[in-house]
Order: sequence, then structure tokens, then C-alpha cells
Amino acid sequence: MEIKPLFDRVVIEAVNAEETTKSGIVLLAKDQEKPQMARVVAVGPGGMVDGTEIVMQLKVGDKVLYSKYAGSEFKIDGREVTIIRQSDVLAIIE
Repeated sequence: MEIKPLFDRVVIEAVNAEETTKSGIVLLAKDQEKPQMARVVAVGPGGMVDGTEIVMQLKVGDKVLYSKYAGSEFKIDGREVTIIRQSDVLAIIE
């Protein structure tokens, strides 16, 4: 199934969270924080949103940091994805 986000929306897929601490302690899934790093899976076309012209700065494949509680989570074809606004993306990681 292909996802095509609308307007200034971006579909992201979380990058796996760290399973161990720097000191080597193994964390259980319930103790791990929600990851804030993700890979862009699909990008909307941009355009006029609330009277403002939005130019999309992201592209498929970008690795990004995003706001902790941003977006809506969905399970599509067995994959967990999150749909967020481009403005919820804080940085692109190179």
C-alpha cells in the first residue's frame, strides 16, 4: 500500500530505539523512551495551508529529529508509521 500525505504532511518511520545504555545496561521495551529520530517515508506536495504558501524542505529518505508528542501513529501493512506536519520536524540529520 502506498501512502500519499496531503499538503504539508510528512510520513515518517521511527528509527530503532537504543536497547542498551552507554554503560551497557539492557533496557526493557517498556523502559525505552519513544524514539524522536525517524526516516522520511513520504512527503506531501506543500502548497497553500491556512493562507500561507508552504514549500516542502524534506525529501524521502531524510533522517530527521521531530517533536516528542507530534503526529498521529498508524499501522499500515505491518509497519508503524507516524504522520506529522513538516513544522514538527526539528532538524535533518546528515
